[in-house]
Amino acid sequence: MTEIKARAGEDLSPTHPGAEVKSAMAGFLNAFNGFQSEVKTNLHQLQERQNMLERKTMTYARPALSNTADLDMPHKKALGAYLRSGDDDGLRGLVLEGKAMSTAVNADGGFLLNPQMAEQINSMLSSTTSLRSLSNVVQIDATTYDVIIDNSDPGSAWQSEVGAVSESTTPNINRISIKLNDLSAMPKISQRLLDDASFDVEGWIASRIATRFVRAEASAFVNGTGVDQPKGILLPAKVANASWTWGNLGYIPTGAAADFAASNPIDCLVTLIYSLGADYRANAVFLMNSKTAGAVRKIKDSTGRFMWNDSISAGQPATLMGYRVVILEDMPDIAANSYPIAFGDFQSGYTIAERPDLRILRDPFSAKPNVLFYASKRVGGDITDYAAIKLLKVALS
Repeated sequence: MTEIKARAGEDLSPTHPGAEVKSAMAGFLNAFNGFQSEVKTNLHQLQERQNMLERKTMTYARPALSNTADLDMPHKKALGAYLRSGDDDGLRGLVLEGKAMSTAVNADGGFLLNPQMAEQINSMLSSTTSLRSLSNVVQIDATTYDVIIDNSDPGSAWQSEVGAVSESTTPNINRISIKLNDLSAMPKISQRLLDDASFDVEGWIASRIATRFVRAEASAFVNGTGVDQPKGILLPAKVANASWTWGNLGYIPTGAAADFAASNPIDCLVTLIYSLGADYRANAVFLMNSKTAGAVRKIKDSTGRFMWNDSISAGQPATLMGYRVVILEDMPDIAANSYPIAFGDFQSGYTIAERPDLRILRDPFSAKPNVLFYASKRVGGDITDYAAIKLLKVALS
């Protein structure tokens, strides 16, 4: 047998593999216990520091800390002083962001509303049921907004390889100019209420102004005459859809002199839907007031099935033959020769242009002992695509 000699201090006895694993595990557990003890110590120290800071904060009644500054606070304070007492020193001392020269600020006492109030009014205008929520709304810094319309196509023709090319027709370009008109409201409040520090002056004024503006806008966008107000969707000349031309609105008759046709009231609605081009039908909606909606909701097909479908989700509009129904109370009632229902893509067909700013002027002299607040904005509207809107007329033909 071969003799094995060991070096000095070397153990040649066989080692069991489990002993090495056990030794390594014991070392890992010792290290983990040390780490756990260190974490507990640090958490305990952090808790003690937090308790100390809370005791100091309670002792000196310090306000809560904030890592963000309210940049609108100086403007709000200055506007509040102006609304309550007419003190405009604070507003005149503010540096307004914008161009050096602007017609939005009147040197005689007209000031921009603070951002919070303007946002509140605009949100109410957008959320209220109005043509504004369906139309194309643009904000401009000019007195008019021009829309360039290409309402014709260039001519084309097939030709042979060696044949002469004949001249084709040239497309026509039209321009629709939307003029901005002044929309104003002038609520009043007593000086005694203004002196009450607990009264929310800004909230009250914003609510009153929003209510006035919403009513005026909703009416003008439907029935506006275009004279010092927007042009409504019912203003253009109406012609039978079979003879429709650009600049007019095409209509479909109901087939009865004063109501829907008694024999088949659905026919006129189907014809109205498909009188609109396929490109517009994808985003088309019905417009009608509540009285008309009540009459349309009773219409059934030959099997007794209602054409009106109520929404199964809260906040979603009802549908008529698969298209949304939007209730606008300014639409006319069902009567002889009236146009109670409009159907179309109003995002393409109607444009609203407005200045993004609101102005307010305080008048403590004209209605003593009340104070008048004159608020105004500039807005305009007009049809920009006459092919995107069709009307239903209550008539035999």
